[in-house]
Amino acid sequence: MEFDLQPNLKGTLVRLRPLVAEDFDSLYAAANDPLLWEQHPEPLRYRREVFQKFFDGAIESKGAFAAFDIASGRMIGSSRYYDYSSDRREVKIGYTFVAREFWGKGYNPEMKRLMLDYAFRYVDRVLFEIGESNIRSQTAIQRVGAKLVRKVDLPGLDGALLKMLEFEIRRR
Repeated sequence: MEFDLQPNLKGTLVRLRPLVAEDFDSLYAAANDPLLWEQHPEPLRYRREVFQKFFDGAIESKGAFAAFDIASGRMIGSSRYYDYSSDRREVKIGYTFVAREFWGKGYNPEMKRLMLDYAFRYVDRVLFEIGESNIRSQTAIQRVGAKLVRKVDLPGLDGALLKMLEFEIRRR
């Protein structure tokens, strides 16, 4: 079986479907809050022109999802699979965000659990790259069972190096 990087996934709170170009306005409405990005390595992502680069990368990745609140049908965020390696039997999950009004209500963990359960049909290891100063995301990913592996420097959109932490979850 082939690992489809954009399956439709559904939980009790959130539904994930492939992100498409027509989703820009709805996703930007969920993302244009400066407080959402304050701990992120790219804290200006709430600005339309910066978000446009993020969105274009998401579409090009062919692994990005639009996340919807099932109760209201509203688009509330996004996540994606990337850097899939069939040889190493691993994939990364990241670029995840959820609108602030949905924080602390189980949406992010359910998104991760849906993506992890699906990924572990095809891989043995899932990695997450999180900004060194993004304590909220580090805490959230550790709550779903991820362990810190190492520190890495990755290129940002403007070419500057971003200080990141790599976490992993292995299939049981």
